[in-house]
Amino acid sequence: MTNYDVDVSKIEKEVKNIIDVCDDLIQQENFSELKKYYAEDAVLVVKPDMFVQGRENIAVAFKKIASYFKNSLKPVEGKMRFVIAGDTVLVLAQTFIQASNEALEASEYSSERRATYVFKKIDDSWVCAIDNSYGTSLLD
Repeated sequence: MTNYDVDVSKIEKEVKNIIDVCDDLIQQENFSELKKYYAEDAVLVVKPDMFVQGRENIAVAFKKIASYFKNSLKPVEGKMRFVIAGDTVLVLAQTFIQASNEALEASEYSSERRATYVFKKIDDSWVCAIDNSYGTSLLD
């Protein structure tokens, strides 16, 4: 049950679709297209002690992340919950990082994550403002 006047299912569908498109673009390593789905001042948590800000820096970071995973990176979303407040959506997501066995074995980071994403509606489009695939594990 919701107590606010927004079309929750429509917003959830729109944001989920953007996340799916972004996951596909990451797998395709099309970072020039991917950055269009981020706010100009967006923040990406690259790893627990490294954050980058801005579309251009996010595109560069994703290129390095792809290389880290030996160009076999494929993010897959599991369960998702959406918390909507006007033009802002908090997404809590079960995210799986799939990659070649060699890349996953070499990684020091978990391949199953409890991600948190924040989306903002800017100029009638949803864009990612905060991309944190590590979620609250940043507190560990």
